Amino acid sequence: MKIPYVDLSYKKNSSIKPLTSIFQKILKKGQFVGGEEVNLFEKKIAKLCNTKYAVALNSGTDALTLALHLLGVKKGDEVITPPNSFIASTAVIVHLGAKPVFVDVLDDQNIDPSKIQKAITKKTKVIMPVHLSGRMCRMDEIISIAKKNNLFVIEDAAQSIGSKYLNKMSGSFGDFGCFSAHPLKNLNALGDAGYLTTNNYKYYKKIKSLSNHGMEKRNIIKNFGYVSRMDNIQAAFLNYKLKNLKKTIDIRRRNAFLYKKHLDRKNVFFKDETEKEFNTYHTFVVQVNYRNQLINFLLKRGISTSIHYPVPIHLQPASKYLNYKKDDFVITEKQSKKILTLPVNENLSPKQIKYICSTVNKFYK
Repeated sequence: MKIPYVDLSYKKNSSIKPLTSIFQKILKKGQFVGGEEVNLFEKKIAKLCNTKYAVALNSGTDALTLALHLLGVKKGDEVITPPNSFIASTAVIVHLGAKPVFVDVLDDQNIDPSKIQKAITKKTKVIMPVHLSGRMCRMDEIISIAKKNNLFVIEDAAQSIGSKYLNKMSGSFGDFGCFSAHPLKNLNALGDAGYLTTNNYKYYKKIKSLSNHGMEKRNIIKNFGYVSRMDNIQAAFLNYKLKNLKKTIDIRRRNAFLYKKHLDRKNVFFKDETEKEFNTYHTFVVQVNYRNQLINFLLKRGISTSIHYPVPIHLQPASKYLNYKKDDFVITEKQSKKILTLPVNENLSPKQIKYICSTVNKFYK
């Protein structure tokens, strides 16, 4: 049995046919930048995330950049975030001239709220938790710390569309929620795309302007902005994908629970959902001993895997100037040597998940 980590191809005519009609509609109208599909997508996302506003953008990275920019993050400021995310979470802080201040994580791989207060200084402006793998951070504790210290909160929700914490949607807790629609995400575009949520009307209007060159009107520029718009054709595709998002999440949750049922917990660690969480399983990450040997063992038996992420951000060559060193974030570093991402995508069958489980269990016998 051959099981790829992910398969993004559209092999069946039945899956291609509805897309053809969508694209033909866009081509006939000739409206490629902005338009009714973008407006519709923003309305649907705001409704899904239970926020007042959403802005369609060209990537999750740009969503973070625009949010930080709007909140006035600049040289000399500090932004608190975890060191175990995708590099973009830190890069956006650096590009605005601010300093990323890392805080270690819990056993579920999300930022540890109990360590945030100690990291706050007079220079701190934003707390930016990352909802890694589709599991939301402990947002009630984080929001409480932010209010106590008069700080902004930006949710890096790139991996958590549809996730909940305390029955509140991802992207609805902070000043901004920033999402990615990269092809690997649960709600995925045909290439790079992203979006941002907020409940603040002034923020919404400013982001709409900033993402479109800073335009207030066609020929009036109040502030120099960015080119971060989502193309109309991407919005049309995402509107189509939104129809199946619940099904996608349901299948991923089913696959995750099959893993939890059939993997031998004596050798494989994963954090169960608590009653406060609703996890959408962008990825299914386990922690194991002899990881590299297990990867090769699985690969020889047709099973592809991945690692998210093998090198913590503070130990990347690009972070050398920040003067962090090995053992500064013990839990993150320990996890980075053990984490392994098993296939969990919605195209997998229960039979395939059970085969992966039996193969993993066989390795440890």
